[in-house]
Amino acid sequence: MFATLVWKIELEARLREAIGAQALAAIARLRRDLPPLARGQGWQSVQSLHELDDFRDLVSCVHRVVPGILRFLRIGYDAYQVTACWATVLATGAAHKMHQHPNNFLSGVYYVRTHPGADTINFHDPRNQTGIIRPPVVELTAENTDQVVVRVKDGTMLVFPAYLQHSVDASASEDERISISFNIMFSSFTENLSKPLWQPTGAKAAI
Repeated sequence: MFATLVWKIELEARLREAIGAQALAAIARLRRDLPPLARGQGWQSVQSLHELDDFRDLVSCVHRVVPGILRFLRIGYDAYQVTACWATVLATGAAHKMHQHPNNFLSGVYYVRTHPGADTINFHDPRNQTGIIRPPVVELTAENTDQVVVRVKDGTMLVFPAYLQHSVDASASEDERISISFNIMFSSFTENLSKPLWQPTGAKAAI
């Protein structure tokens, strides 16, 4: 009942290696004049990576995945656009606190470099009412947990509802964890999507 879906796609080796090489070179250029990350630090790029040729192959993968998700969800309007795309680099000990991506329909992340101890993402229960009563449990199961940990690897792409809160635990790896995130929103949504459901029929406009 009221399932929350996360799509997990594993890119084939040749495409994964090509995207990885392009992304790593581009990120290195963006960080060229910056000092190395200290322990516990993270870095994020500008949010317009989808406009760069270096990320064209990755964006093409996104455009192959998203239409299938919209069809699966029986969405009646399929024109969409990438609203943002950015890289995140986490050094040893760096984490990413729980957050979501407002004003988007879907969000996603592609993993360029993962390592043991830096190869998971946490998704948190979006049903905030379940936290009103928190009795102790004798065993943590899929039915009583408020967090799901998804393991990823190089070449993994995850796509999920933009409202779904997520976080990343502190990296236990000595190597940097590198990922590229993106957001998806319907094009011209104010003109083309359904009208707000809360608008009362026949009600006069408030002045």
